[in-house]
Formats: sequence, C-alpha cells, structure tokens
Amino acid sequence: MVNTLTVKKLAPAPGLLLVEPAKQEKKTASGLYLPDTHTEKPQYGTVLKVGDKISNDRGVVVESPAKVGDTVLYKKWGGNEVMVGDIEYQFLKFDDILAIVK
Repeated sequence: MVNTLTVKKLAPAPGLLLVEPAKQEKKTASGLYLPDTHTEKPQYGTVLKVGDKISNDRGVVVESPAKVGDTVLYKKWGGNEVMVGDIEYQFLKFDDILAIVK
C-alpha cells in the first residue's frame, strides 16, 4: 500500500489542505550552490486539495481560506509532512494559512 501511494489517492481530512511546497532554492543570487542541509524549507506552496469545512469549538462552520491552485504562505512549524515519491508534501490546518499570494 505505502509503495503505491500517490498524491491522487490522498484526500485531506476535514479542516486540512494538501500543499506542495515551493522548490527550494539551491543557488544564491551570486551563483553559489548551497547544500540541502544549509537551505531552509520554503514556507509557501501550491494548494493541491482541500478538505471539507469544519465546525469550531463554538459551533461556527469554518471553510478553507484557500482553494485548489492558490499559492499560500503558511506557518513555519505548521502542518505535517508526508513523503510521496521524492516530494515532501504538507498537510496544513485551515488556520496554519497566513496569506494567499495574489
């Protein structure tokens, strides 16, 4: 099962988004190449899938702040990482989204 895991098979639970983080820059503006251990993971990416809306503690229905295809900025320590192939995707809570890039 895990060997055949693909992004197409993943469906976020209610209150979550599946985001593909932006590619890490491996080269500086001056042309120097950085090792993977030196670069910090990007805090933005593209929304691939959106889970259903949820109800908060007060019973208010909360919808996703973003839709499929949006580029979003998210909290540095938010979400859970999932490796599919050689890409590390993020499952983020709706409230982990800081902004939508217009």
